[in-house]
Amino acid sequence: MMYGDPQQQQNQPHPQGGEFQRGPPPPQMTRQPSASSTTLNSEYHHHAPPPPPPQNLPYDGYGDNFSAKRMRKMTQRRAVDYSSTVVRYMQVQMSQRDSRDRTTLQPTPAAAIDMLPAAAYLDNPSTGFAAKFVHTSLNKNRCSINRVLWTPTGRRLITGSQSGEFTLWNGQSFNFEMILQAHDQAIRSMVWSHNDNWMVSGDDGGALKYWQNNMNNVKVNKSAHKESVRDLSFCRTDLKFCSCSDDTTVKVWDFARCQEERSLIGHGWDVKSVDWHPTKSLLVSGGKDNLVKLWDAKTGRELCSFHGHKNTVLCVKWNQNGNWVLTAGKDQIIKHCLGTHSMKNTLSVGVMMDPFSIGLLGMKFHRLTFPVHMIIVCGVLLGILLDIFCAVVAMITQQSFGAEIGLEILLVINLTLVRIKAMVSKILH
Repeated sequence: MMYGDPQQQQNQPHPQGGEFQRGPPPPQMTRQPSASSTTLNSEYHHHAPPPPPPQNLPYDGYGDNFSAKRMRKMTQRRAVDYSSTVVRYMQVQMSQRDSRDRTTLQPTPAAAIDMLPAAAYLDNPSTGFAAKFVHTSLNKNRCSINRVLWTPTGRRLITGSQSGEFTLWNGQSFNFEMILQAHDQAIRSMVWSHNDNWMVSGDDGGALKYWQNNMNNVKVNKSAHKESVRDLSFCRTDLKFCSCSDDTTVKVWDFARCQEERSLIGHGWDVKSVDWHPTKSLLVSGGKDNLVKLWDAKTGRELCSFHGHKNTVLCVKWNQNGNWVLTAGKDQIIKHCLGTHSMKNTLSVGVMMDPFSIGLLGMKFHRLTFPVHMIIVCGVLLGILLDIFCAVVAMITQQSFGAEIGLEILLVINLTLVRIKAMVSKILH
């Protein structure tokens, strides 16, 4: 019988009156024998418990019975914190009127806490140069990267590849976040609207697609052009945008309806670049016929043509003041045009070699240094990133990224912070 057995308690009669019936006493506690006890026999040996049965561990390809899932070595991931200077700038701008009240940076590591973003040093444009290589990111699907574009927030980078994929990269830790099959053919052009709500992309098949901030595709026009869509540009109001293609045409589109309004015909060969005027209905385009043309977007009429290049014009850009046009091509020459006048200033990039294998692929105005200074960032087919100070016609910095590669240079302003990035791509035709 066990102490406190419920069945035994049921068989016992219940106490009557004030009597209390006690149960059996608990068993006496005795000390367990141990190896040091003197009561044990001298020949006593304590037997160890049997070992556990062997487990069937998976057999991996290295010839051992360790788990197939190996522990990876912990590596420190490199990251760039670009928000510290912005936080410091927000703290000091309440007590500083202009550059006269700014603290002078001393050449010591301790002065790094007083460093401000490039927007705070308009009198020193060299602070906006990307003079140090940071990181190389590789996609799983090895193919050429034709376009790179920062998101409106400046925190992520979107790349358009030869396989038609969008890859979203983290701008701080440089790891990829998402891969999306956006197009059926190679992506050739991408542009964000001025309100930062929409992105338009074009591919080798002549198709145009609309994308939201969350990379949701909302509209497709598969017959926009007959050949590759080389460049895109929005007007200031985002109601219209233009596109150029290898089918020798420049087209003006209604953004809401995604319908063609006008087709500008005048180039004799592939059109490589187009840009909309910052404030007017004026377009500038450049192509493989070595010509730079100005167009009236309302009437579709050609206004004038520039004959300043001796080879394919690969890039044309308006300045934000609306008076300057920059053109660049395979002849290694940057042309600076003042309004609708003839090309007056010629800037050499300083790399004079075989003109058929070296050319300028992309360029951007340094927005924060205008109108105090005019600085151009450009990339050439040798894989060199150049910063040119146009006021003295001198090359400031030069960075090499390897041979027989091109650079796509993009500039994004995020909370008064300028970030200039370069992405390696194959040579554009």
